Amino acid sequence: MNQFPRWAWVPFWLGIAFLAIPLAAMFVRVPWSALPELLASDRAQDALRLSLLTCLMTTAIVLLLGVPLALVLARSRRPWVRALRTLVTVPMVLPPVVAGLALLTAFGRRGLIGAHLSAWGIDIGFTTIAVVIAQTFVALPYLVIALEGALRSAGSRYERVAANLGASPSRVFWRVTVPIAAPAIASGTALAFARALGEFGATLTFAGSLQGTTRTLPLEIYLLRESDSDLALALSVVLIAVAVVIVAISTKLSSGTGERVVAHG
Repeated sequence: MNQFPRWAWVPFWLGIAFLAIPLAAMFVRVPWSALPELLASDRAQDALRLSLLTCLMTTAIVLLLGVPLALVLARSRRPWVRALRTLVTVPMVLPPVVAGLALLTAFGRRGLIGAHLSAWGIDIGFTTIAVVIAQTFVALPYLVIALEGALRSAGSRYERVAANLGASPSRVFWRVTVPIAAPAIASGTALAFARALGEFGATLTFAGSLQGTTRTLPLEIYLLRESDSDLALALSVVLIAVAVVIVAISTKLSSGTGERVVAHG
């Protein structure tokens, strides 16, 4: 017996076509024979290297901040902590340019915090550090939301049992919570990495576009779209390939999270 009405196939295939046709059109236009040469150019190598470096740094920071943040949001019963959940999700819905302006007014040379740092000779805006900050700002919520939802679904009974047996909160975290939430942590990390890799607006506004310093793959593609469309398409293929791999990994790990929660239930 079908789980849905037959007419659902019509919007299903329309939606698939709407998503697939633009990607297919791009792949048709890519100069495949010249792809290795295009990706070996200095501009491509600089953008690829910078994107990989900053995304790895961003992912490490997201893990360091995001896992404890999600844990407190999922487990704390204090009303003001739950109210802060809205703040965590704000970067997900902010226009990228607005996010960049917010970072600039906070960490720019004349910003709320940046002005004090500048007095000490520390300038963040329009540096590689600014790229990492922009990427972290927009990517952090993806890990937090994914992990918080998994922790809420899994419940806290295993942590309570471990605590009743004498385990310290830190031991419970490392020996019970982390293993249970491992698939969600991995899935959220993959999504955060993908979001950081595709970040454009906040990076451009806060960090600028300096080759080898702040010009990541999305910025390079934007600048090349008219001057060198072949290279822009080649770099776009790289981004799409990475995105497909990341989404596949995230989907696989998300299904693993569901199986883990059911098993523990």
